[in-house]
Amino acid sequence: MLVCASSRYTVVDNDMFRYFGFGSNMNITSLRAKGVEPMASRRAVLHDWRLRFNVQHFFRHEGGVGNIEPYAGAGERVLGVLYDCPDEALASLDAAEAFGHGYDRITVEVEVESEVDGVANIERVPALTYVGMPEFIDNGCLPSRRYLNLLINGARQAGLASDYVQRLIAQPVHQPEDYSTFTSPPGDSPLFDADLLAQYPLYTALYGAVFDMSEARPLHEYLKSFFGGRDMTLFHLKRLDSSDGRESMDDIRHGRLNEAQQCYLNSYLNEYAREYRYIGRIHYNQE
Repeated sequence: MLVCASSRYTVVDNDMFRYFGFGSNMNITSLRAKGVEPMASRRAVLHDWRLRFNVQHFFRHEGGVGNIEPYAGAGERVLGVLYDCPDEALASLDAAEAFGHGYDRITVEVEVESEVDGVANIERVPALTYVGMPEFIDNGCLPSRRYLNLLINGARQAGLASDYVQRLIAQPVHQPEDYSTFTSPPGDSPLFDADLLAQYPLYTALYGAVFDMSEARPLHEYLKSFFGGRDMTLFHLKRLDSSDGRESMDDIRHGRLNEAQQCYLNSYLNEYAREYRYIGRIHYNQE
């Protein structure tokens, strides 16, 4: 088994790399929402590792997200999807996985089935993947229902072994608090549009509200650059377990959101207000 910490990436030829997805990225809709369009995919097995959910999410209500750890237990394995990806997708993948902030990038060796002259063969293939960094590990974390649904649906789409899918189904989930309907603080507040928001690299917007991230706790330091100057409403909608990847800013502007989408955004509005400072509103019709 090959394990190399902080590898660059495994080159297949001059313009692609192989990536082993074991978490929400098994779900092709979730992967595409992160700006990655793979050229090919195959089922893959990583032996002598185990799946965990102990990487704490940036936002408390999301619980823990996927991680893998070496584990020499009898028959222990992680199932996932091996993707062939174009080189230009690496930057998007690194950004989405918070490379260097929440996750490190390593190279592992996975097994895939191949066929040579009509004969089934097991091939060992090096591929990059992401593992949680020590400062983000919390073994008390559980995955959210939303996140686990992405894994279950992705595993089914990929045709992973039924016993592995059943293990995912049986996984306990995080129980978030009940959120009241978010309301902005009373009084007048500045009005932004997308162009004005972009001029403030420490401001971010969500579903009509604008927040100042400048005094966010250290865990959110990465998000200052990732969220700063941007409206994140569509970003979050595309990560809902019911997303079909076709949500648009027009849906947001014209209020074409269903109850589940509104509820999900409301939970994030409450969490943004907990983590950041509300400072204004964003007017989508001015974009």
